[in-house]
Amino acid sequence: MHQSLSPAGPTDEQRVESAARGLLRDIGRLSQILFRAGDFGLSRGQVGVLDALEDGPRRVTALAACTGTSQPRVTVVLQSLEEQGLATRARCAGDRRAVEASLTPAGRELLEQGRRRMASALLRGLDAGVDDSERVAGAARDALTTLLNALDSEQI
Repeated sequence: MHQSLSPAGPTDEQRVESAARGLLRDIGRLSQILFRAGDFGLSRGQVGVLDALEDGPRRVTALAACTGTSQPRVTVVLQSLEEQGLATRARCAGDRRAVEASLTPAGRELLEQGRRRMASALLRGLDAGVDDSERVAGAARDALTTLLNALDSEQI
């Protein structure tokens, strides 16, 4: 009678790949949950553009690149945000062909309020099911920072 050997367990690479798939799925779910909790009253695309403007004015082409959206789509989103008083657009002083967008004080306040709601929801969730919510949140942030730094260095 021939006995087959039991197959070897998953390789390190397979375990990392499986963990990465789970991580991507879970980050997506977390993002959806937190976005709903933020109750911005805007689409994710609109909030993404406001978020990209937080550090200062950007050209429409730069906004398209950093949000992963087409330039025509960013223009439509900016028009909507401008109509709501959350962003402004103006011709660039150095290159009159280019348009630069900026966050308004109302846009900045909307982002801050939404982020406060997101943080509250996260803390409520952690407080309900975790003994040391500060440690867990810090560990999650540190792990994501490590992953982001690793991926950013790959892009160089």
